[in-house]
Amino acid sequence: MSARTYLLAAGAFAVGTSAYVVSGVLPAVSAELGVSLTAAGQLSTAFALSYAVGAPVLATLTGRWERRTLLLTALLVAAAGNALAAVATTYPLLLGGRIVAALGAAVYTPAATLVATVLLPPQERGRAVARVFGGLTFALVIGVPAGSILGGSIGYRGVFALVALVCLAAAVAVRMVLPRVDAPPVVGLRERFAVAADRRVVAVLGMTVLGVLGAMSVYTYIVPFLATTAGVSGSAVGALLLVYGLGAVFGNAIGGRATDRFGSMRTLLVAFGGFVVLVATLPLTATTVGGAAVALFVWSLFTWTVNPPIQNMLLELGGGSGLLLSLNASAIYLGAGLSGVVGGLVIATGGVVLLPEVAAVLSLLALGLLLAVRRSTGARTARAAAPVASDA
Repeated sequence: MSARTYLLAAGAFAVGTSAYVVSGVLPAVSAELGVSLTAAGQLSTAFALSYAVGAPVLATLTGRWERRTLLLTALLVAAAGNALAAVATTYPLLLGGRIVAALGAAVYTPAATLVATVLLPPQERGRAVARVFGGLTFALVIGVPAGSILGGSIGYRGVFALVALVCLAAAVAVRMVLPRVDAPPVVGLRERFAVAADRRVVAVLGMTVLGVLGAMSVYTYIVPFLATTAGVSGSAVGALLLVYGLGAVFGNAIGGRATDRFGSMRTLLVAFGGFVVLVATLPLTATTVGGAAVALFVWSLFTWTVNPPIQNMLLELGGGSGLLLSLNASAIYLGAGLSGVVGGLVIATGGVVLLPEVAAVLSLLALGLLLAVRRSTGARTARAAAPVASDA
């Protein structure tokens, strides 16, 4: 069974590459289609917003679907979107391809996460979530750099075509290897969103937005940041980004195992606490290439440790509700979409070196929400355990 979770991770790698790869081909898109770099950058924004809106809506509309069929369809939609981007001769058509690809990814990732928890025993649920998200981290480490490198020889159209083929291959593998997985019991729209009305759920989703916003507001501008603090440029930047990606892989794996062993709450307390310290001290630690390598690795490790316990906490709060995973996926992309705007404002007002301090404040707010969830959960447990007064 566990081997099948790696297949789900391969699908996550395919849709994750679909999401991230555009950043490496933006100059080529700008030059060939005759649009500004800012306009080309909106391809990422369109993907993020389409994902954020589409994830919960499509999770509700496809709630009755058998899960293997759902995963297969999602990968085929992602493949179609990337194929459309590959043949697009105009900017609007390319934008449309990105939106289609985002909708496929928005269905796949939450559904794959939920299926992975079904394929493994309950005590390994954290690791199941980590395996799926491992596909996304490998997209960051391998898929994006590969797309950037290949773009020089096959062009951005060839890159999108290659991503479409990867999505198609993952779809074929899902159809051939994955067993049928029945849809969860049908739940009405009102009941679905009633779960999300729990204040603890809202707080956890807020943690996701703030955590991603803090991390991505720095990572989005990490190249000019490193140029300012350590004077890094050229191939050294690529090497440092690879180090960051390796930290993400290890952090995601550690987050899954720690969640299974220590629980979501304790893992998140350590992860957010470590993130705050590491990101706040980046201007002091990332002043040389060696120092930056160590700082980026450990910072990335804490950053990516957060995903598995948050997903697991939502599953616990929602009784295994796939809708909450979809809402969390939306929260991730909402935070990512806002990061460019917030980062730009910080740079315009205080300079790029101020970004880590703002990120630390955002993460402290996320930590505050986590403590509020712990208090609320403890209060509910205490009320449930209190003896019922007797009339006798």
